[in-house]
Amino acid sequence: MAEKADANGAADKKAPPQVTMKVLGQFIRDLSFENIVAQKGVNGEVTPDINVQISLDGKKRPGDNQFEVITSFKITSNNKATEETLFLLELEYGGIFHIQNVPDEQMHPFLMIECPRMLFPFARRIIHDVVRDGGFPPLNLDTIDWVELYRQNLAHQAQAAAQAPAQQS
Repeated sequence: MAEKADANGAADKKAPPQVTMKVLGQFIRDLSFENIVAQKGVNGEVTPDINVQISLDGKKRPGDNQFEVITSFKITSNNKATEETLFLLELEYGGIFHIQNVPDEQMHPFLMIECPRMLFPFARRIIHDVVRDGGFPPLNLDTIDWVELYRQNLAHQAQAAAQAPAQQS
């Protein structure tokens, strides 16, 4: 079988299979909102300080090419002046994905970057609505750089692994 040549004379190579990703489902695995202000009250002026922590978990599911990714958000609002907690929101938002043609060595970064990127707009909307419905101004999370978050998590894991042998001696 002869190879075809393009206008520049380069041989036409067979392209690698196209990566495909389909969202099969999305769900709230856990949701908690505590309005501390309503329970305890607040004295004086309130200047909120919002702290957002995000963690990710991904795993292979029993079906062919199916994966589950959970994005966990822990959002705490404290009064800057007194450090008293105003509210606490915890959300675990998951997605089930059908992913094909991603090489094994690239699957982990794909799961921890591309899947949360697909889920984030929906989780952001839930957070926005829950905070608003909880009696506070709506919280509009900024867009997240999932690549940078992935790199930070890898660095944190490497640092923890390096410290673990030193602690065992």
